[in-house]
This record gives sequence, C-alpha cells and structure tokens, in this order.
Amino acid sequence: MNADTIAALSRPEFEQALRAKGQFYHIHHPYHKAMYSGQCTPEQIRGWVANRYYYQIQIPQKDAAIMANCPDPSVRRLWLQRILDHDGHDGDAGGIEAWLNLAEAVGLTREEVIDERHVLPGVRFAVDAYRNFARQASWQEAACSSLTELFAPEIHQSRLASWPQHYPWIDPAGYGYFRKRLSEARRDVEHGLTITLDFFVTGAQQNRALEILQFKLDILWSMLDALTMAYLHQTPPFHTVTDQAVWHRGL
Repeated sequence: MNADTIAALSRPEFEQALRAKGQFYHIHHPYHKAMYSGQCTPEQIRGWVANRYYYQIQIPQKDAAIMANCPDPSVRRLWLQRILDHDGHDGDAGGIEAWLNLAEAVGLTREEVIDERHVLPGVRFAVDAYRNFARQASWQEAACSSLTELFAPEIHQSRLASWPQHYPWIDPAGYGYFRKRLSEARRDVEHGLTITLDFFVTGAQQNRALEILQFKLDILWSMLDALTMAYLHQTPPFHTVTDQAVWHRGL
C-alpha cells in the first residue's frame, strides 16, 4: 500500500494506537522485571543506575535541540520546563542532581557516575542515537519521540512500591527522583500528546508518528539489552579480549 493512501485514524483512534505501544515499553523487559521483583543483586542495581545516568544527562540536551528547531514561542515556553526540571531552578536542584542522590543511595560515588566509567558502549550508542534524532528531526517529530512518557508514571510507581521492600540496603533518601517524575511526566505527556495529535493528521503522518514512538521504545529496550549482557550474563564489552572489566571511553 502506498503511504499516501493509508487511511487516517480519528483523533481518539490515533491516541489509542499511540497508547497501545505501551506493550513494548521497557517495564516489560526482563531486566526491569527482575528489578521490581527483587531479583537483582546490588551490582545489577548499581549498573543500571550508573548507565541510566548517561540517559538522564542527555535529556536536557535533547529538549534544547527540540526548542532550537521550534519557531513557535508558545511551544518553547512550555517545553522549557522540561530542561528546568532536569537542570534545576529556583531552589530546585533538578532531576540530574536527584539521580546522583539515587546513585549515592545505592552505594555508588558521585565521581564514578559523573565520569561515566561504567557506561556501556551499547547504552552510549542508543542514547546518542536518541539525542541525534532530536537534533536532526523536525521539532514535531522529536516531540513525538518523547511520548514514552505516556507509560512512565507506571514505571516510577513500580519502583517506589517494590524497591523499599526488596532492597532495604538502599537509602530511602534516594527515591526522590521517582517521586518527582510521577507528576512531571504526567504534565509533560499532556503537552507532547497534544502536539502529536494536532500535527500528525494524515494516515501517512500517523504511521510515521507510530514509527517514531517505536524507535524511542527500541532505544530504551536496547539499553537494557546491553545491561543484561554485562550484568546478568557476565559478558561485558570486550570480555573475550581482555581480563579487565574496563570499557569506558579512552581505554
């Protein structure tokens, strides 16, 4: 079928199609299932936190790229809040600082997280692909890629509900990021969803939006695939060519 002949969905049907992509959200990945069911070791929790930090620090850069490509000041004013949420403002240290608090709560040092020594090549590649997409795509397409936030409140709630029970060794003070994002993600998704529903109106455009959302879901899933190899299967990058568990940039 020619892309131009794809029948357009109604607005409610299109929204439902976007939400149906939740079946591919990384909450269903075995690594995440292991985390919220209490099956992860401290090393596996720390590996996830250290690698996810690289994703966290790229979010403001991704959002800045969207703003740079957007000529609409009304959109930019609303989108700016996402950057402030992560970088901090007016007495709010921000999400990146909250993530560093989580890192310390699970037994990592700030230094080893910030210098990215634990970031796996597969994680870096996936996150960089997301950031670069936001820079190169239209601002509407990049905004659409943020719609994995549709499913984010559930994943944050699952951590808040299960981690204190299964991992009593984690300092509860580290859970601030998850609580913070419960409300922020709901607010952000309302804006991103409106942009997507307003812009992607033809059948071809809607199909493209679904492809973009799947791309972002693939990014998140691939990050956990890399962690699975390194921390569950004990086959970190280059394990066959060195006896040193070192893979960070520059070595």
